[in-house]
Amino acid sequence: MNYPLIALVVLIAIAIVVFLAWKDQQDKKKIEKEMNQTDIKPEKHKDHKSDI
Repeated sequence: MNYPLIALVVLIAIAIVVFLAWKDQQDKKKIEKEMNQTDIKPEKHKDHKSDI
């Protein structure tokens, strides 16, 4: 059989999974950093004045 070919395909698949997991971790860190740097401003509400 073509065991070297099967091993190559398996290694490529593992490499792709590792690369995607690594890229996902980088994206998570980037998003967390951006969220921590942005100022969260409270919502402004209109003043409700009653004429009673």
